[in-house]
Amino acid sequence: MRADRLFAIQAGQAVGIKDTLTRVSEPFYLSYQQERTSFSLHACRQSEVVTHMGKDVHAVLPARSPKTLGDVSFCQDYACDYAYYAGAMANGIASVEMVSTLAKRNILSFFGAGGLSLMQIRQAIDALQKLGDKPYGFNLIHSPQNPDLEEATVALYLEKKVRLVEAAAFLGLSLPLLHYRFAGIHRNMNGDIVAPNRVIAKVSRIEVARHFYAVPPKNMLDKLVQKGWLTVEQAVLAAQLPVCQDITAEADSGGHTDNRPALTLFPTLDALRLQMQAHYPNIRLRLGLAGGIATPTAAAAAFAMGAAYIVTGTVNQACVESGTSDDVRNMLAEATQADVTMAPAADMFEMGVDVQVLKRGTMFAMRARQLYDLYRQYPSIDAIPLVQRQRLEKQVFRMSLAEVWQRTEAFFQQRDLQQLIKAKESPKHKMALMMRSYLGQASLWARDGHVDRKVDYQIWCGSAMGAFNEWARGSFLERWQERTVVCIALNLLYGAARALRVNDLRVHGYTGLLAISPQTITELEVPVDAT
Repeated sequence: MRADRLFAIQAGQAVGIKDTLTRVSEPFYLSYQQERTSFSLHACRQSEVVTHMGKDVHAVLPARSPKTLGDVSFCQDYACDYAYYAGAMANGIASVEMVSTLAKRNILSFFGAGGLSLMQIRQAIDALQKLGDKPYGFNLIHSPQNPDLEEATVALYLEKKVRLVEAAAFLGLSLPLLHYRFAGIHRNMNGDIVAPNRVIAKVSRIEVARHFYAVPPKNMLDKLVQKGWLTVEQAVLAAQLPVCQDITAEADSGGHTDNRPALTLFPTLDALRLQMQAHYPNIRLRLGLAGGIATPTAAAAAFAMGAAYIVTGTVNQACVESGTSDDVRNMLAEATQADVTMAPAADMFEMGVDVQVLKRGTMFAMRARQLYDLYRQYPSIDAIPLVQRQRLEKQVFRMSLAEVWQRTEAFFQQRDLQQLIKAKESPKHKMALMMRSYLGQASLWARDGHVDRKVDYQIWCGSAMGAFNEWARGSFLERWQERTVVCIALNLLYGAARALRVNDLRVHGYTGLLAISPQTITELEVPVDAT
């Protein structure tokens, strides 16, 4: 069957290929002609499919509405229009403006609370709660070096009745996380167990995912009761629910990542989901996918693998609503897939945990690695050879080491006094705090656009940024000034629907090339919102 003869258009009743890609929310039926050497496509309403299913009808191309991609129960549970959300980016990079802009279009997203003070988080909560019942949530990042901060953040969320969090960077369950999840658990009038707070966990390891899909461990529930965070009756109820109904498989991504390939990570965690589902006959466990999703075909691949929803991150950082600087947006818009690397993480420095960052245009990754190597090699800052200390003062910190400690000490007097007590007892911990000060400030220099420290910018970034830039090249989205979070979300969703329809056509022999190019919100509006 020759490709150029596949689609014989019959005047008055058949439609062209481009029509089927534009009208993805409509089904079409396909009929062969000329002894099966070609076929035509015909528009039809879903209710008419059975009527047309006669001897001339070969197959039906189903409706591929962006609103039907993924698991519809995800949209129902979170009151959003699409099985999609924009993930949190720390330091408020996933900003109030970004979250509110998406929420007003009934698109779920999470505020980037990680790295912010409790006062800053409180201000963001007050601002976003003005949205009412629109879909949004807040980030809860694991803080193994500062458990008091994690506990205080949870206390704030409970005080302000924040009902949804995205849990990130967890290596296992923590008491504050379980406190948040099961606070206020009760039975309703029908006798059903109701936990008012929900957690979506981002994980990249099966052993961590297993903890989140399971019921909370009894020993941890007992500790929650001992602390007075749950009653005995609430602990009994909590033991019957999974910690998370939704888990996001986080493949290779910006920031905290294990660099897992999506094609191996998702099937592994989905097998676990199916195994764990047997324990919850009345609860639907779901698995979403994040990491590397920045083009329509990547989004389509995620849904084709069975993702209940998809998550974007890095690609949103270059948008006009993100809480970063124009300097960073420029750098991100020029990035290629090879322009990323791994560097030590500020929040888990002593543990040797890395984050993925942009390497083009910045020396942060190299300097951060130098600091970590010195930390591992020497017992204290004073034990570092003089020549290397002088190099640190001149090139990295740009101030004397004595001044570095003065500023670090002043910071922790406001943030966490326990760190100073520990530093007084341990010279190595003091060295870690000083080195962490560079890593922590580097992300703020980037966010706030301190051009005099541009060479030290820490910009969390995955290879998805380069993939998006390549897809957008030559279109209006090539300029970051045209990138908005809603436009990108709708392009990915509508583009995924088109890509899936192209695959439907390929099944029936179509081998033509159909580009899925960026479109403006005005161009997308009718096709995306069609029912």
